[in-house]
Amino acid sequence: MKAIRRFTVRPVLPDSLRPLSDLARNLRWSWHTETRDLFQSVDPERWAASGGDPVRLLGSVRPARLAELTEDRRFLRRLTTVADELDDYVTGDRWYQAQPGELPAAVAYFSPEFGITAALPQYSGGLGILAGDHLKAASDLGVPLIGVGLLYRHGYFRQSLSRDGWQQEHYPVLDPNELPLALLKEADGSPAQVTLALPGGRFLRARIWLAQVGRVPLLLLDSDIEENDLGERGVTDRLYGGGSEHRLLQEMLLGIGGVRAVRTYCRLTGHPGPEVFHTNEGHAGFLGLERIAELADLGLEFDSALEAVRAGTVFTTHTPVPAGIDRFDRELVARHFGPGAELPRIDVERILRLGMETYPGGEPNLFNMAVMGLRLAQRANGVSLLHGKVSREMFSGLWPGFDAEEVPITSVTNGVHAPTWIAPEVFRLGARQIGAQRAEDAFTGGDADRWDAVADIPDQDIHDLRRTLREQLVAEVRDRLRVSWRQRGAGTAELGWIDGVLDPDVLTIGFARRVPSYKRLTLMLRDRDRLMDLLLHPQRPVQIVVAGKAHPADDGGKRLVQELVRFADDPRVRHRIVFLPDYGMAMAQKLYPGCDIWLNNPLRPLEACGTSGMKAALNGCLNLSVLDGWWDEWFQPDFGWAIPTADGAGTDPDRRDDIEAAALYDLLEQRVAPRFYERGPGGLPDRWIEMVRQTLTLLGPKVLAGRMVREYVERLYAPAARAHRAMAPDTARELAEWKSRLRAAWHAVTVDHVETSATTATAELGTTLTLRVRVGLGELAPDDVEVQAVSGRVDSEDRIADATAVPLKSVGGADTEGRWVYEGPLSLDRTGPYGYTVRILPAHRLLASSAEPGLVAVPSEDAVEGAGVLLR
Repeated sequence: MKAIRRFTVRPVLPDSLRPLSDLARNLRWSWHTETRDLFQSVDPERWAASGGDPVRLLGSVRPARLAELTEDRRFLRRLTTVADELDDYVTGDRWYQAQPGELPAAVAYFSPEFGITAALPQYSGGLGILAGDHLKAASDLGVPLIGVGLLYRHGYFRQSLSRDGWQQEHYPVLDPNELPLALLKEADGSPAQVTLALPGGRFLRARIWLAQVGRVPLLLLDSDIEENDLGERGVTDRLYGGGSEHRLLQEMLLGIGGVRAVRTYCRLTGHPGPEVFHTNEGHAGFLGLERIAELADLGLEFDSALEAVRAGTVFTTHTPVPAGIDRFDRELVARHFGPGAELPRIDVERILRLGMETYPGGEPNLFNMAVMGLRLAQRANGVSLLHGKVSREMFSGLWPGFDAEEVPITSVTNGVHAPTWIAPEVFRLGARQIGAQRAEDAFTGGDADRWDAVADIPDQDIHDLRRTLREQLVAEVRDRLRVSWRQRGAGTAELGWIDGVLDPDVLTIGFARRVPSYKRLTLMLRDRDRLMDLLLHPQRPVQIVVAGKAHPADDGGKRLVQELVRFADDPRVRHRIVFLPDYGMAMAQKLYPGCDIWLNNPLRPLEACGTSGMKAALNGCLNLSVLDGWWDEWFQPDFGWAIPTADGAGTDPDRRDDIEAAALYDLLEQRVAPRFYERGPGGLPDRWIEMVRQTLTLLGPKVLAGRMVREYVERLYAPAARAHRAMAPDTARELAEWKSRLRAAWHAVTVDHVETSATTATAELGTTLTLRVRVGLGELAPDDVEVQAVSGRVDSEDRIADATAVPLKSVGGADTEGRWVYEGPLSLDRTGPYGYTVRILPAHRLLASSAEPGLVAVPSEDAVEGAGVLLR
């Protein structure tokens, strides 16, 4: 019989055990070993059955067991210690509180997904895991962050396989009352709500659930409430589900509703209001429109409000390809804004212009969320050095006239939260070496000196650790494989072979990630005979563990999964290669530590960062990867291998895959496997152990989310907060009016004449020339612009590379024709083909970058006299 209604019945904890409830409700347990150990000791069997989720554990533990614990003095002492430690963690000063200068009072961090723990499945892949690690590291460092997202009642799908290896999706319903969440309530006890207006007089309402991530509150908006009609209840049903309008409503709720949720949370709790808003990818971009509307209510006109909002906004792009960006039909967006819908005070045309693809090749009838994100943020970044470069090129059309390297998009390379991803055995080895507190500080803060202590760990200890982790992975894989095969319809009698799957003494390679085509899940299958030879080598065998989900709508990705599963089902190799379905955080935390090699073979440069290899590295796993994302930035032969890239202009995709797969096989056969199996005089793989040591010592401090969040604070949040404070209403009006005047007058800004003191086309190294330039400024004044000499080496087409820009000075006033003369020195500090040009840029004290307005004036062909390339 089926129940007609469902309740969540919670236990009533005895007074002495009440702190268990507080510990369960703060997600710090997901990365704090002592707290997890405490919960495990409550009831080890139920802890395992709950999947390591304290809320589920406490909901199932027997009253008799709770009564026993009230009499267990040792347990009560541990409980008091852990509860006191959490209180100190949440209230005490940390890194942020010790920093000089005025840092933001609070930062609001918006993301469509958050991967905090498997017990709160609100993530699909790297973007969500990165967002979760950002919150955790901010908590460890004391950064006053407020996270904002959506609560998806089905989360992301669960994956299983059919008998023939085809991906199956399941969407289990999540009950918020059974999750580590609390409902945000008004003073009268009623649930707090945000409301959005929809076309046709309808409304979209959402409640606000609060997840406490250490010190950081995470607000999750939930539209599945009785006050909504059926269609609106489904807005937060699935992560990345539904059609175009469904996605638009999700993103409106995230951005506009999210700002309203933050305001509500701050009003109810007294938390300082955010001075900086950080948009993690374009999905939350509408938050800028809501903040413009807030300022419009205070009497600020649109252009002035736009400048005020931009000053305090940071936008992070995560995609290196235009196809990864959400784009909506202009008419669909127009229908949801303006009179009779949301934000009626803002002219719909102004909104549409923010997302318009105005660059060559852009689609004028599409509304681009990333383009809007960039236009609403004064500061923007990619997530690795290479991705920053790719992003500058991808979005350069928004800054016409500027070289790609000058596009105002910087980069902050992602990091991972070590306490979440380091195996307890790795932490214990570090704690044994330098003490538990110093090891914890090293894992959270990235103090390189403390990582140097890895050099003193004996080789035998490292070797024993790596084998222990491999052994644990083998056991985990066999358990998961049995579950998977039963789901595929196999009976117990068919599964005896699983007891022989994998070997704790064999070189183990891991490959786990989402399965879009560019990540090339099946590159390893390119030459199946060579792969079989590697797997079955009599002296130096290799074993491979693979996991990953294809998007439910991506049949091409599902075919890749099926192709790999069918190969792994072959009785000849199934003890050496396995595919594990339902890749998620719980699996990943076992997978990274147990592998010896982490494989990554995307099409370069389509991997924005690729943090899975970072998590593996923190556990002493070596990386074998294409030079893309973070590996392009930090690779050294001391601690890994680079797969060569065949990216010549004439290389077709099939040929490229053939070349790169062959290079991968060569590396495994000739360098990786021999190094792993080679033994030194003491019987240990000395050279391999040294690479593990170098991975931990050199990569450890770099790959930390603590390092990443410190960079965000110092390079983006602090400048954004200063800009926000400077942007009072009168100042915002001043900047908006100046930009308006600048755009109206820029057509008259010209470089009319350029000359130098050079008399020949060659000059000696170290020579300083005098540069003299005559410019027209039209209705602008010299204070409105900066005239620059730009010089550097030139290529065969006279394009300047590695340019240096030097401002020139105005000499006297305007002449009778209204022209101004600028002069300055030009130092010839490099040999070889060398050139220069002159340009005029806007200049204002409130600009974050001179490229910000997207305006530049350069010489016309007839303005140049004796200003050619200097050849010596």
